[in-house]
Amino acid sequence: MFNFDHLCEFSRLNCAAICAFLVPANLAATLQTMSLVGLNRPLVQLVPAITMATMLAMVMIFHVLTWFMIGVVMLPTYILLTLGTVCLSINFWAIVNRKSMRQLLTELWLLASRSFGWAK
Repeated sequence: MFNFDHLCEFSRLNCAAICAFLVPANLAATLQTMSLVGLNRPLVQLVPAITMATMLAMVMIFHVLTWFMIGVVMLPTYILLTLGTVCLSINFWAIVNRKSMRQLLTELWLLASRSFGWAK
C-alpha cells in the first residue's frame, strides 16, 4: 500500500542527490523550452519539452514542500522553491502565450548581439 510518509522521508533522506539532479535538470529543461519557443518550433515539438520541464519543476516544488511539512525553513528551501516556481512559470508562459515569449527572446538576442558586436 502507498504511504505518503515514506515518500516524504525518502525525499528528505536523499535531499543532496535529489537536488544535485533537479537543479541542473530544471534549468536545462526550461532553457530547452525557451530555445524551442525562440526558434519558433511547432507545438508538436514543444509539448514534450514543456511536459518534461513542468514535471521536473513540480517535483522540485513538492520536494521543498516536504521540508516545509517538518518545519525546516531555511534559505536553501526558499531558493529551491523560487527556482521551481520560476521554471514552472516560464513553462506556463510558453504554453499560454508563445508569441510574447518569442518576441521577448528575439529582442534580448538583438540587444545582446549589438552589445557584444555580433551584429553586422
